Amino acid sequence: MDVDRVVGLRAVDQAAMLRRREISAVELLDAHLKRIEEVNPSLNAIVTETPELARAMAEEADRALAEGGALPLLTGLPVVHKDTHETKGIRTTFGSPVYGNYVPTRNALIVQRQQDAGAVTLGKTNTPQHGAGSQTFNEVFGLTRNPWNPDYTPGGSSGGAAVSVATGMAALADGSDYGASLRNPASFTNTVGFRPSPGRIPSWPSKDVWAHHSVHGPIARTVEDIALFMAATAGPDHRIPISIDEPGSIFATPLAADWLDVPIAWSRDLGGLPIDPAVTTALAPARSTLADIGFDVVDAEPDIRGAEDAFTVLRGAVYARQFGEAIRRDPDAYKPTIHENTEYGLALTAEEIGHAVETETRVRNRFRRFLDEHRFLALPTTAVPPFPVSVEYPSEIAGTPMRNYTSWFASCFVISLTGLPAISVPAGFTEDGLPVGLQIVGRPKADVDVLRAAYAFQQATMTWRRQPSI
Repeated sequence: MDVDRVVGLRAVDQAAMLRRREISAVELLDAHLKRIEEVNPSLNAIVTETPELARAMAEEADRALAEGGALPLLTGLPVVHKDTHETKGIRTTFGSPVYGNYVPTRNALIVQRQQDAGAVTLGKTNTPQHGAGSQTFNEVFGLTRNPWNPDYTPGGSSGGAAVSVATGMAALADGSDYGASLRNPASFTNTVGFRPSPGRIPSWPSKDVWAHHSVHGPIARTVEDIALFMAATAGPDHRIPISIDEPGSIFATPLAADWLDVPIAWSRDLGGLPIDPAVTTALAPARSTLADIGFDVVDAEPDIRGAEDAFTVLRGAVYARQFGEAIRRDPDAYKPTIHENTEYGLALTAEEIGHAVETETRVRNRFRRFLDEHRFLALPTTAVPPFPVSVEYPSEIAGTPMRNYTSWFASCFVISLTGLPAISVPAGFTEDGLPVGLQIVGRPKADVDVLRAAYAFQQATMTWRRQPSI
């Protein structure tokens, strides 16, 4: 078996091989385990491995494949789960020494749905402490490196997930996205990261069933793989009232579409954000590509006034609730940026939080009107290319100082604030060979529409085929 060829295939191709009985689930597992053995020690993406569990799952998948008939969508596919997602019987640390030995008795919904769909769990992927920040490191497992240049970061917080997919250690990976955590690492690793609409994959368990800024979603090699993941995991859950009442099967539809004269707004900097010139240069051809596809491309910038302030306040309020008491009990257990975010949140007044909610509403309404005119918004996923792994976060971009550890990924978190579905798709490389992603944003709850637009761009460029040298 040609391991390099097999693990480099799209998840949809691996699934097809399994169904045609060209490869067994155990053989596919062994190929991925071999890749993990070869690659993971130097990149540190998968931090808790579960080979025995995976083999039992693969053997069960082979029994199902032998019986034939209708099979769950992910039958036999090797997957990895972000270490912020609870996994029954598997250590889940949240990247925190406080939870260094925590073994849940339940699965997060996104994990359970993958397993119900026949997926084979390979293990857990690295994340910054409690998913805070967009650079993947923690005191429990150390840092994760970018396969395109191990001296650079893969971003985060789903950095381990992105590296696992980019290197063929897993067919699919799950993650979460509050400010950038699916899209940023996808951009940094030449993979696809999809932030679904809030409630598309309900986030359970949750201490706030109305929470809509953080969502669960996938990282994969291609848009087709994202659609497969969504078809298997999307759908409502009665425990989460913001659940979208549509089944995952809406994603099991053809992705090809006619985009002739469909309006799309081309944004160089999301209304004036500082963008590294290397990103602007790498993305420049993407505008012409969209036009060649048939889109009516118009240079236009949405009005993002107040968005960063609102995001900062609302994030601070969440951190005050989540970490205020924990930090008082054990202040040394949490990294400085969590302290800073929490202390800021604890100092907020009810009036400030109320104003932030009003501003968020105004931003959402302005984006809705903007997309009434332009069906999509295309913009840089990240303001910078991958940066050295020794740097926690960029302190300035294009000469503009960053106000805190989240400011550098405003091109993503402003979109999070709107609640709109968004995807990062491979779009190009800097002169020194580092990946850059294009972000495509769609209308409210138009998740399938976003995947179709991203698929058209992917097929026109095929940038995803370029893989890192392992």
